Amino acid sequence: MYATVADLRAEGVTVAQADDARLEALIDAATAEIDRVTGWFFEPRALTLALDGRGAPSLEIPAPPIRLDRVAIDGADISLSADELIVVGAPVDPGFDAPRLTRRFGRFPRGQGNVVALGLFGYTEPDGTAEGRTPAAIRRACILLVLRWLHPLADDGSFDFRNRWRIIEERTRDQSYKLDRPGSGGGPTGDPELDAILLRYRRPAPMGAA
Repeated sequence: MYATVADLRAEGVTVAQADDARLEALIDAATAEIDRVTGWFFEPRALTLALDGRGAPSLEIPAPPIRLDRVAIDGADISLSADELIVVGAPVDPGFDAPRLTRRFGRFPRGQGNVVALGLFGYTEPDGTAEGRTPAAIRRACILLVLRWLHPLADDGSFDFRNRWRIIEERTRDQSYKLDRPGSGGGPTGDPELDAILLRYRRPAPMGAA
C-alpha cells in the first residue's frame, strides 16, 4: 500500500472519524484506484510474467523490473548478464520511457507467452537502496484519495480545506463562497491536485501503438 495509517493521522484524521481498520481498507482501495488510473504499480511486487515474443531484440514489459531472477525463452534460460541483456527498469532514472528487455545478441522469437520473466517488479524511485521506494507524489495521491473518501465533497454546504480547490467565487466580507460542481476539473477524479499527480504518472501507450 502507498500510504500508512500514521500518514493519515498526521493529516489530522482522528480515531473518532475512522479507526485503524477502516483507514487500512481505504488505503488499500486508494492504492488499487491509483494502479487502475495510472496503469502502473508503485511498490516492489514479486511476479512471474508470461510475455509474447515479437521477433525483435527488444521486448516491452508491463512493469519495470527491479530485479530479474530468471528470463526464459521457450523454457530455456537466457543469460541475465549485462553483456547479454539490457534491462530498462526501476528504480526509475530521469529519461525513463518504458520498461523493456533488450538482447544484445539475438531476438525474442515470436510466440504467445513464450518468454517468461520472473523477479521483482514495480515503478519505484531511487532512495539509495536496490529496490527503491514508492514515489513521494504517489504517496501524496494515496493520502488525498483517502481524505476525499473520508470527507465527501460537502454539497450540504459545510466546508473544509479539502474543498478549497472547488471554490469559484468567494466574498470575504460575509465569509460566503460558491463551490464548483464535483468532477468539473476534467481529470480522472476532478480534483486538480490529485489529477496532476495521476496524469503525470500515467503509463504511456505501448511502443508501436497507433
